[in-house]
Amino acid sequence: MANEIPDLVAQARAGTGKGAARAARRAGMVPGVVYGGDVDPLAVQIPFNELLKKLKAGKFKSTLWNLKVEGQDDVRVICRDVQRDVVKDLPTHFDLMRLRRNSKINLFIPVEFVNEEAAPGIKKGGVLTVVRSEVELVVTAGEIPEKLVVDLTGKNIGDVIHISEVDLPAGAKPTIDRDFVVANLAAPSGLAAGGDDEAEGEEAAAEE
Repeated sequence: MANEIPDLVAQARAGTGKGAARAARRAGMVPGVVYGGDVDPLAVQIPFNELLKKLKAGKFKSTLWNLKVEGQDDVRVICRDVQRDVVKDLPTHFDLMRLRRNSKINLFIPVEFVNEEAAPGIKKGGVLTVVRSEVELVVTAGEIPEKLVVDLTGKNIGDVIHISEVDLPAGAKPTIDRDFVVANLAAPSGLAAGGDDEAEGEEAAAEE
């Protein structure tokens, strides 16, 4: 399980409809709605600058949030839509969906590589090239892993690590339906160049 789900702080919004939404925008807020979870929709709003900062940070729509609204119980939500101004491309409205513990969602999970000291290829000077530092998985809201762990024990230069070699949480699966590469262990360019020089030296000695 993830140790910490980021907070998304919002305010309850009085009234619904276009008039109430325009009033929220005039006050420097972005209006939104929280729906799902077998309860009534809740009109909320988030300060424009706060929402814009989170949007610019990336992956707003693929992050599980802990929604905090004064007077309401905290609830896990995921963003289903952010409407933007067609000219300025700035947020004008957002939709959040409440999640049950058994809800399936897409999230990016970070990848951690361990036991480098037990990888012969790294001891020989090999370089670990990380192709994917995080992987998008379909996971259950109540069983979200903090990270995926890749064990480098026994890995040699030239080895390629595919997603099929990574232990995934029960019920989780990648969103990409193929055995993609997560990382590989490559020879350093200096080592390859050195090998070529040595070979040329040996050939010259043989000719003499």
